[in-house]
Amino acid sequence: MTIETPILLTFIGYLVLTMLIGVMAYRATSSLSDYILGGRRLGPAVAALSVGASDMSGWLLLGLPGAVYLYGINQAWIGIGLVIGAWLNWLFVAKRLRVYTEQANDSLTIPDFLENRLADRSGLIRVISAITILVFFIFYTASALVGGAILFEKVFGLPYVAALLLGGGVIMAYTFMGGFLAVSWTDFFQGCLMLLALIALPWAVMNELGGINQTLNTLNGMDATKLDLFHDFSLLGGLSLLAWGLGYFGQPHILARFMAIDSPNSVPLSRRIAMSWMILSLLGALAVGLAGAVYFAGVPLENSETVFLALSQTVFNPWVAGLLIAAILSAIMSTIDSQLLVCSSAITEDFYKRWFRPHAHDKELVWVGRCAVVAVAVFAMLIALDPKSSVLDLVSYAWAGFGAAFGPVIILALYWPRLTRNGALSGIVLGAITVIGWKQLSGGPLDIFDLYEIAPGFVIASLACVFISRLGTPPNKTVVLSFRRMESEL
Repeated sequence: MTIETPILLTFIGYLVLTMLIGVMAYRATSSLSDYILGGRRLGPAVAALSVGASDMSGWLLLGLPGAVYLYGINQAWIGIGLVIGAWLNWLFVAKRLRVYTEQANDSLTIPDFLENRLADRSGLIRVISAITILVFFIFYTASALVGGAILFEKVFGLPYVAALLLGGGVIMAYTFMGGFLAVSWTDFFQGCLMLLALIALPWAVMNELGGINQTLNTLNGMDATKLDLFHDFSLLGGLSLLAWGLGYFGQPHILARFMAIDSPNSVPLSRRIAMSWMILSLLGALAVGLAGAVYFAGVPLENSETVFLALSQTVFNPWVAGLLIAAILSAIMSTIDSQLLVCSSAITEDFYKRWFRPHAHDKELVWVGRCAVVAVAVFAMLIALDPKSSVLDLVSYAWAGFGAAFGPVIILALYWPRLTRNGALSGIVLGAITVIGWKQLSGGPLDIFDLYEIAPGFVIASLACVFISRLGTPPNKTVVLSFRRMESEL
């Protein structure tokens, strides 16, 4: 694919803007709390779109439209599950987590919160939690970097390694400089760009095809099953797709946004903004896939996941196409920067400060965090040098692994004062093990193992938390009183 100057210039302008945001955030960052959580001063709109952009990633502009392009709107079930899960997460977790993490010794990370909430003097739950986060997120980040590099490679004809270094370098630079504020502000901008792209593209394509009704009628005449929400639907398959929503309760990069919002009172407004953005974006992604199925009916695409990219370059002039292609990059970048920052936070707060330098000054810790961003980014890029590496398959466990390992623990920590350190540890460990083990058994003679592994992992982790907590010594009075204070503040 040849490089068109307007697309190239638009793309460069977008990258320059992200770097300027990084510089602005650098000037506003002076403490570790600023670098890890933005000083807990995210406004409702920034928090809402930052959650959405860091959550949806390239799947929203590449994966989902591609699946709908191939199979139709029956692929919407995963989106329905995600909407339900996200709404419940905002409704039941966001406000309590914001209040409790600040009350629990101003906890800056999820491992830090669990240690303080459960009064674990051994540091064991903090270490296990931090290691789990680092392992899953490093491979998750590497996989996302591969997606970004392939985008550069296809659009601009760059060699894969050069594309990887360019994309990874820009993300690393603004995350290094501005930390959480840079990541959140860029996510807000990226979320706006993604929504604009997902509204403008299907509208333009369907308008060219004669309007929405004409597009749907044409598609119905081509293949009526593509407009059937229940086509090829099974109870087990439907439950698997809906179960994706369970993952929200345990995603560290999403929970960090809840912890960083400026006030618990801002949560309802932020929730409304976030859910509106999410629903509109998902509807736009579905529309892109359906429009692409009609538009490219005569000349099918070799790779279904390029339907957004192909429509952008076909329907719009190069300047607008460059902006829409930037939207794809922004979707990928918004997840990578969040993952880099969570890994950096775990290294700085949960290892360096907890075990090596407990009395280190904020300035030192901020620079440790910045160095950690570079280290994690470089390690992820080394893994991503081989885009076909088998270790990248580990990313398929990440969403389910986080959801099953941390989801039940977070919910019980916020709602059940009887939760103990050993109960939480058993939930984290058994949740992760169940996800990995269940995945290995899928595709075998027993159909039950085709159920998405997050569902059994979530159930087993929940039961483990409750059973082991009940079996052991109850939490001391200080822990219970802290829980009651949190509830009174609400």
